[in-house]
Order: sequence, then C-alpha cells, then structure tokens
Amino acid sequence: MARTLRITTRNATFQQWQALLTNRTKRQRAGGFLVQGVRPVSLAVQHGWTIRTVLHNDGPALSRWARGILADAGAAERFAVAPELLRELGGKDEEAPELLAVVELPEDRLDRIPTGPDRLVLVFDRPTTPGNVGTLVRSADAFGAAGVVITGHAADPYDPKAVRASTGSLFAVPVVRAPSHREVLDWVASVRDTGVPLTVVGTDEHGDVDVFGHDLTGPTVVVVGNETHGLSAGWREACDRMVRIPITGSASSLNAATAATVVLYEATRQRARP
Repeated sequence: MARTLRITTRNATFQQWQALLTNRTKRQRAGGFLVQGVRPVSLAVQHGWTIRTVLHNDGPALSRWARGILADAGAAERFAVAPELLRELGGKDEEAPELLAVVELPEDRLDRIPTGPDRLVLVFDRPTTPGNVGTLVRSADAFGAAGVVITGHAADPYDPKAVRASTGSLFAVPVVRAPSHREVLDWVASVRDTGVPLTVVGTDEHGDVDVFGHDLTGPTVVVVGNETHGLSAGWREACDRMVRIPITGSASSLNAATAATVVLYEATRQRARP
C-alpha cells in the first residue's frame, strides 16, 4: 500500500488541489480534476477511471466505504488532510467530507463513444452553465445515451458544479469535448462509412415537426443548442431534421438541459414500443 502523507497547512500541494476546483486551465494542464461526494467517487472507481490521489480526513476512523475506496485506488497517492482543510475542498459549508479524489482527465476522442444500429448520442452546443452540462449528462445516463459531446466554447464538464450535477453519471457515460461542429460531423461521416445510418436531429422551438412525430428509433445524434442563442448556424445547416417540443402556458421556451431530457425520454419511449 502507498505511503500516506499528512497535510496540515495550506501549502503548495493544498493550493494545487484548490486550483483544480476553480481553474479550468490548471485542470487541463494537470490532466486531472477533484471529485467530491460519495456517489461520484464511488462511480469513478467502479467504472475504472484512473484515481491519481485520494484525500481522506485526518480525524475520526474511516468508514468501511472510505477504506474500500483506499483499497481499490491501487497505487494512487494518499494524503491525510486536516479536517478544516478538507472542508474547504469539499465544496459545502457542512462538516468536512470523509474522502475526496483527484481523477485523471480522459482524452477528448470521439471514438470513445460506441456506435451501433440503435445508438443515441447527445450533443450540447456551447453550453454556458456547468450545472446544465451535469444535468444533461445525468439525463443521458438515465435514458441510455451512448455518449455526450460538448462543442465549441463551452462550460467545462469537469467543473465541480458539473460533476456534482451529474451525480456521478459523468463516470458512466463517455463525455467528449470538441472544438466545433466540424469535428463531430467528420466523426458522423466516418460512422456512416461503416454502414451505420446516423441521423443528426436538431432541437429548436421553430422546428418543422413535433418531436413525437419524428422517428427516433434508429441511430441518432440529437443536438441541443446554447441556453441563450440556441443552435449555431453551422449546426442548423448540418442537421438532417429540426424538431420542436410543443409547450403551452406562459413559458417561451424550455431550459436547454430540460429540452434535452424531453427528447431523450421520447427516444426511449419510441424504442420501448413493441
């Protein structure tokens, strides 16, 4: 078992962990992100993500769960952190968490997303809110999507707010960042070349067909736009079909993550029909 080091002051190591929570650029340079919460940490281990560092409370005896995570973390670095410092990293005003983990960032490769005759892939174009990204990933996991792609200048799916909002689903569903729609369309073309007829379906309040009137049972890429401006012009031109979600009442539109959830549910409903 790896040697355990103790952290009792806000030294350089502690500051590096803080930076992983607050600074996207430093997360990228370090190639890792800090994971908070029992369920997210458990799912990261369960799904085989590389655990670089485990931080545990240097206070009361650890629970069976925490001891299990330490045992499963293999060669990960181990730090016993003073409770008041761990509380700062825990992201809540409550008592210090029992355990946190630094997890290695995966590569942003579209071939991490499996494809097949019934695959459903979700694209979020230029989201601005980490919480919406996490909520969308959670919905994608709940309704069986094969993966999520985040395109353009967007909120970071590895921001702690996104990780928490996903309730750990980030570790169960491949999430890939792409610079623009072009890289995704190249991937779509390569999948089509293998004989899988991927259809690209965009969502917009002015779409030409209601979502329940469009066949979503085949291999489909669903594209959801930015919370404020909707889909980019590039995505609008690339979509094979634009669908709308009929709504009533005073609401002018749906939250982007909510809209994605509705479409994912409809796809699942259609695929469950005899």
